[in-house]
Amino acid sequence: MDLVISRPEGLYCPPGDFYIDPWRKVDRAVITHAHADHARYGHNHYLCAAPGGRVLRKRLGDINLDTLAYGQSIVHNGVKVSLHPAGHVLGSAQVRLEYKGEVWVASGDYKVMPDLTCTPFEPVKCHTFITESTFGLPVYRWRSDAEIYAEINQWWADNAAQGKASVLYGYSFGKAQRILAGVDASIGPIVCHSAAQALNDSYREEGVALPDTLLVSEVTDKSIYKTCLALAPPAASGASWMKRFGNAYSDAFASGWMQLRGARRRQGVDKGFVMSDHADWPGLMRAIGETGAQQVIVTHGYVATLVRWLQDQGLDARAFQTEYGAEDDDAAAGAA
Repeated sequence: MDLVISRPEGLYCPPGDFYIDPWRKVDRAVITHAHADHARYGHNHYLCAAPGGRVLRKRLGDINLDTLAYGQSIVHNGVKVSLHPAGHVLGSAQVRLEYKGEVWVASGDYKVMPDLTCTPFEPVKCHTFITESTFGLPVYRWRSDAEIYAEINQWWADNAAQGKASVLYGYSFGKAQRILAGVDASIGPIVCHSAAQALNDSYREEGVALPDTLLVSEVTDKSIYKTCLALAPPAASGASWMKRFGNAYSDAFASGWMQLRGARRRQGVDKGFVMSDHADWPGLMRAIGETGAQQVIVTHGYVATLVRWLQDQGLDARAFQTEYGAEDDDAAAGAA
């Protein structure tokens, strides 16, 4: 019996009678993390990993939510359920399901490279592994965080020396906090868009060390805009939020897509920093291999490529059609 099947509402566990990251309203939803494509409003009951509870409530409001510590298990309709670190963003989890000796793991989104803002990815042995494939092409290979932080710091310092703000676009949940955790705050003040600032506070409440940040409404000395690092969601580009910087700024985008030069040109920014919260190709290979799974089900991303490669390696590989992929809902936050 398959422990997870694809239904119009989302990924469904038949013996447990619950869903994992459903995209339509259901009774019981296990949520891997609080990005908008995986965590939607309207379910009757929610379950997530304890470190992600604050963020999930921040994003969805007053919901009926239970949380589990990483590694803690419950039994629901005979299915043993536990949540394990996915290393994607704060509170992200893989969902382990055990029923009648069969073990399946639904990974949600994940990365195997550690960062300063969330619990590192934990390989979980299983018979069947459900994996994402956002960057499932061999061309995607990430450099170390230390190298990327050094590039960001140098760009910021060079701009500050010229009296220009450094506006860095990135997703408000996960990417903004990861950038904050590693930049050199001695270079200058840091200003955050309100979409990121609310989540910064959630990270701090979970014990993640982040430097001090200001909302633009808290800036009293406008000279700050000549030397600051400003973190904003992609939707802020071209919005009224940018007017305070005038023409004296340099902008950049932080994303795994920046590995391809054409992606930077399409964003129309001065610079691209290759930083992703998803596994690169070697990371996908490592994660899949460490599970020991003989059956792998691929969800969103470069699905056909990864399925074909896994089949060539002798694994039983197939795909689920899902509605995941729009990483965040920052598009609604452009003018904040």
